[in-house]
Amino acid sequence: MKVFKFGGASVKNAEGVRNVAKIINRYSDNLVVVSSAMGKITNLLETLGKAYFEKDGKADSIFNSFKAYHNEICAELFEERKTPDSVQNLFTELEIKLNKTPSLDFDFEYDQVVSFGEMTSTLIISEYLNVAGRKNKWIDIRTCLRTDNKFRDASVDWELTEKLVTGIFNFEKERLYVTQGFIGATTWNLTTTLGREGSDFTAAILGNVLNAESVSIWKDVPGVLSADPKKMEGTVKIDALSYREAVEMTYSGAKVIHPKTMKPLHNKGISLYVKSFLSPDDEGTVIHNIDHKIELPPIFIQKENQVLVTLSPKDFSFINIEDIERVVNFLKENRVTVTLMQQSAIDLNLVLNDPDAKLENIFQELMPFYTVRYNIGLTLITIRHYTEETLDWMVKKKDIYLEQHSRLTARMLVKQ
Repeated sequence: MKVFKFGGASVKNAEGVRNVAKIINRYSDNLVVVSSAMGKITNLLETLGKAYFEKDGKADSIFNSFKAYHNEICAELFEERKTPDSVQNLFTELEIKLNKTPSLDFDFEYDQVVSFGEMTSTLIISEYLNVAGRKNKWIDIRTCLRTDNKFRDASVDWELTEKLVTGIFNFEKERLYVTQGFIGATTWNLTTTLGREGSDFTAAILGNVLNAESVSIWKDVPGVLSADPKKMEGTVKIDALSYREAVEMTYSGAKVIHPKTMKPLHNKGISLYVKSFLSPDDEGTVIHNIDHKIELPPIFIQKENQVLVTLSPKDFSFINIEDIERVVNFLKENRVTVTLMQQSAIDLNLVLNDPDAKLENIFQELMPFYTVRYNIGLTLITIRHYTEETLDWMVKKKDIYLEQHSRLTARMLVKQ
């Protein structure tokens, strides 16, 4: 039994859906197919959720764009250019939601609206596979992937999820299941999400619970590369990585795999393949247990839109464990993601993700204790397996705001 995950780029149009069907038809194994929302639909639904919550009058127009995008894809996939009833019913469900008064919790409303991207994409894929002759069963993952109620970044209830997933994905009558990534539900059946780009994590959860032979993530790149080809020339494909190496890369900002993906697979020794949906015959990259040293090229990762916040005690005292505890607790309560932390005698430097950086809250809460300085619009460059030559070349003619080196990793916060 295998788990396949397809991202938004692989199903962004009718041609992409047909290609996904061709890839699935190459395999006779028992399969669970996990899909993200189509194309950039999650971005569109984020704007819809914001418009709905703020009641700014734009929700109807955005909703119509959402509907039109999927109707156009359905018109190319199905006879009589007709959108399947199951998809139309989802449109109606979302429209009813948008006509209700929102709650006062934006994170809750975000999850309820954004989840329609995955629901719609998987229904279209499932319906198309059926008419194309590949029988499958569509599963609403919210019936079995159970989480807490931390909306927008929910934690999995592993015990309950395992019990429910193994009962639903049992392969007694079906060989192929189609379901959603990114979303789950509380025990009260309230929709949650697992964090942005969380569909990879869903595939890993299902792989772990179902003891899959492997999990494959299908991308628009030939595998894991030594750098983002959109930002650097001369990238090379890496044939094999250890779980540890993959975790280090994803934590540093490599977007090829979601950071939470590796733990469930590592815990059961399940191999993860990163393969190209454009060239499915190619080997791609395998991530698995490697108990020997392998030679890897320098790997470059750039994480943009970072904020550097420097806190200095107003009484000129040293930064101590109480300071760190106070700041960490505050950031945790406000769900601010810290990319890097560095301490000197009287400075505590925090590198934060710009979309998560609630700067006004940080300043108001911490200014009674600290002098606060900050810089925005920075890029965190991480080089795994660095050499002195790569360091010199990467930071040439760049202003360095922060620098940190360990045995294998160099990290520099720069102004591009």
